[in-house]
Amino acid sequence: MAFAPIITRLYGPEAFGVLGTFTAILAVIMPLAAFSYPVAIVLPKHDADARGLAKLSIKIAAITCLLVSIVLLVFKTQLVNAFNLQEIESFVLLLPVAMLFSACMSIMSQWVVRKKLFKIKAKIAVLQALWVNSAKAGVGLFFPVATFLIILSTLGGALHALMLWNATRKSAVENIMNVGNSDKVNITKQRELAWKYRDFVYYRTPQVLFNTASANFPVIILASLFGTSVAGFYALARMALSVPSKLISKSITTVFYPKITEVINARGDAKGLIIKATLALALLNIVPYGIIVAFGPTIFSFVFGEEWFVAGEYARWMSIFLFAAFITGPSIAALPALSKQGFFLSFEIFSFIVRMGAIYLGYRITGSDILTVAILSITGFFIKLLLPVFTVFFAQTAYQDNVKADAGSYSE
Repeated sequence: MAFAPIITRLYGPEAFGVLGTFTAILAVIMPLAAFSYPVAIVLPKHDADARGLAKLSIKIAAITCLLVSIVLLVFKTQLVNAFNLQEIESFVLLLPVAMLFSACMSIMSQWVVRKKLFKIKAKIAVLQALWVNSAKAGVGLFFPVATFLIILSTLGGALHALMLWNATRKSAVENIMNVGNSDKVNITKQRELAWKYRDFVYYRTPQVLFNTASANFPVIILASLFGTSVAGFYALARMALSVPSKLISKSITTVFYPKITEVINARGDAKGLIIKATLALALLNIVPYGIIVAFGPTIFSFVFGEEWFVAGEYARWMSIFLFAAFITGPSIAALPALSKQGFFLSFEIFSFIVRMGAIYLGYRITGSDILTVAILSITGFFIKLLLPVFTVFFAQTAYQDNVKADAGSYSE
């Protein structure tokens, strides 16, 4: 955030829009990289199984990124023309590379979460952001073009993964890549783990795919309908609004994920814990988002430069949606442990369809980019508020079922 006022004044809305479109496409295809197996690394009781999942994830990611490279080589022109995104055609073949780097970062991040090395995770996040954004600002003084923004962002994922790996290797915690068995045994074990955690492929991957598509398709569609400058306004607004709250909500959710898993695995009452974490996030976010709703355009013009006034108009509407989105973090963390990934997938499909419909109606009825963003945000706000309600209901039901089952066992 400290670098944002410098970078926006160096590069401008169009370059930011190209980066935002590239990043949005990457985010949409990222869930396919390792089929969400990295998320399962936190769950096994034994570290050996967690390492097996990590190695399985790396292998799947390598194969998937190779397949994506082949598809893009063959169909690059057709895909670019289909979405009217000629501005990013030169960068399309970087997508598989960024995809692989991001998958490695996800694997290492989940291992760090499993071992509860939160200080290391925080320190590396700060250092990576400092180095990457210093490079963007330095290069922007001489070559303020989208090409370098995209290259540096891609390398940033690799740097983050490498720093996490190096930190765990030097820590007292056993390294993720330690090999305790022969390759043949490892391969057999990885197949068993792939089958055991197959629900992450069947449910979690499509769910995350629809979730990220719902969050990032607006950038792609706005670029297609209104041009990369409009996409740049939207991308900056989302980045500026997301970073401060995500820093808090992601940190809380990261700690909450293993904690809620332990409570549910112990057949405890998770309802109160989910409600408490959700309300905590709401209290932390309501004031900053309220300020943006009231003074967004003025704040954006002052902080990022006068040419970003429109981004402030977007931001005041997006704040409504993002507030609701960020308080769902505890619910998203709890649903896998509650064995409700099938429900979550259905919810995300419903959310994606409704939000994309909102964009279409906004564009067709108003023809205005600002009103389209407003309709999209209000629709998303009401949809997101449903998720904590359902999750609390599921947690309460699960606890009541456990109490009844325990009472039956005691009677017997």
